[in-house]
Amino acid sequence: MLHLGEVEEPRLPGPGWVRVIPSLGGICGSDTSAITGHASLYLDLLTSYPFVPGHEVVGELEDGTRVVVEPALGCRVRGVEPECARCADGRPGLCENVTEGPIEVGLQTGYCASTGGGWGEVLVAHESQLHEIPDELPDEAAVLVEPFACCIHAALKGAARPDEVVVVQGAGTIGLLTVAAVRLLTPPRRLIAVAKHPFQREQARRLGADQVVGPDEVFQRVRFATGARRLESREGELLLGGADLTFECTGSARGLNDAVRFTRGGGRLAVVGMPAEERVDWAPIWQRELSVTGSYAYGREATGARTFELALEAAPAFRLEQLTGPLFGLSQYRQAIAYAVEAGRLGAARVAFDLRRLR
Repeated sequence: MLHLGEVEEPRLPGPGWVRVIPSLGGICGSDTSAITGHASLYLDLLTSYPFVPGHEVVGELEDGTRVVVEPALGCRVRGVEPECARCADGRPGLCENVTEGPIEVGLQTGYCASTGGGWGEVLVAHESQLHEIPDELPDEAAVLVEPFACCIHAALKGAARPDEVVVVQGAGTIGLLTVAAVRLLTPPRRLIAVAKHPFQREQARRLGADQVVGPDEVFQRVRFATGARRLESREGELLLGGADLTFECTGSARGLNDAVRFTRGGGRLAVVGMPAEERVDWAPIWQRELSVTGSYAYGREATGARTFELALEAAPAFRLEQLTGPLFGLSQYRQAIAYAVEAGRLGAARVAFDLRRLR
């Protein structure tokens, strides 16, 4: 249950922790899924209650430094030594000690009772979570650095090749930022974005898609792009052949089921959008010998670069502020969440809370 009220300011858990005053707090699809009861119950054991939501956070330190928060609560943040194997490998999002240390259970800031979140007036963060924002990057762009980092990780993990046809299924914030990340880091022969609404189509083209198609025409368009054969019946459709690599960014049953039917045999499917208990037919995955991988969070990539640093460096060129808005005050939380749930239809990508007005 979500409600607006006064809560005690979170305490600093120990050395290396600081107070952060949020400026903007993004409303992510994972937030709306949790609020509307569509999130997977798998995540419940990795969350502590009550928590202040908001893991896409731009804020200020007490000296006025603008920062973006890297929300993963891994071993270093929790003061756990030695680090688990995943954190030692630079992947705090996969931390195996999320129940340990001086703070409560939680994968991320915004899902942990001890830290506060971006939908509040104050949160606490470990200094290792903070990244200073360059002067040329406005708050409205910086609030998208966290999801952009997720999408950069997905693009690098997917590793599209120059001769491949790649599909990004879905054009919400995650889909659009995945288009940008693939275009920047692993540009393929053809990059196809599947977008439902006019604003999404416009932004997908701006961010680097070679072709933008609607959900109802994706099989036909992928067929034309790859020379695949299309089979149809009352039970559905599939391609013999198809995309080499698909980034599934909707997390929905339709998106997942379509993706496994238009990705070619021996192809790859990266699940980037957060799924819940969606019913997916595994027969195409089995018969096509698809390589299916999840893509969650960020950290230190195989190249040695840190994902957040890549995102901060790349963000100005993409003018990510064009994806942010409208902005709401905390007292308007009902309107803000309702708008976020229908953002695509309403011509928006990332709805956010504007806490600067509280200063």
